[in-house]
Amino acid sequence: MSCSICEIRKEKRFCPAIHGRICPQCCGEQREVTLDCPSDCPYLQQAREHEKPRAAEEFDSASLFLHIEISEQFTYEREHLLMGLSYALSQAAHGDRSLNDRDLINALSAMSTRYERLVNSGLHYEEALTGRAQLAVSAQLEEMVKQYREAEQKQLGFSNLRDSDVLKSLVFLVRLANGRTSGRPKSRAFIDFLFAQFPENKSAVIQPAEAAGRIIVP
Repeated sequence: MSCSICEIRKEKRFCPAIHGRICPQCCGEQREVTLDCPSDCPYLQQAREHEKPRAAEEFDSASLFLHIEISEQFTYEREHLLMGLSYALSQAAHGDRSLNDRDLINALSAMSTRYERLVNSGLHYEEALTGRAQLAVSAQLEEMVKQYREAEQKQLGFSNLRDSDVLKSLVFLVRLANGRTSGRPKSRAFIDFLFAQFPENKSAVIQPAEAAGRIIVP
């Protein structure tokens, strides 16, 4: 029998994305491009194991906010904020299975741009997001920032979380997401990475943070 996609080459593997049999070439060429590959597809998993890291030339330096310095000390001091924002991303993706890495990256990038403007000029200006899904991701992140500040206020009597800290945390996640995704239009490699850290069946609990109030983490 012929491949369900190209209808030319011989089919050799079952594709759960189209519930049909396809050839290896179409599998490789259309994986996460035109095909919504489920995370448990063995061919997708195999491809990720052998996939080379994306070359530096693939990245637009502006999209990674390389002018913003993030020190190792910062990631240590704001570990719980980074954890909380990562958890918020995973919750958004758990809540809407149609989301892909690009949606999360676009939402993170828009928020980073907004916070950078806020830090540099004090101006509040909403970045345009292309769709309801990305707006939902942004709202989830903003809610986590709000909860973090409220937790600090409750425990310390004040919140010492600065907008510049939020900016650096968002940029850290922008870079992490770009490093984890395959870059293909329908890639969910970064989302699957988040799911591995925050399984859906694990409920969030409140844990104490070192010298920084409390935050919701799994």
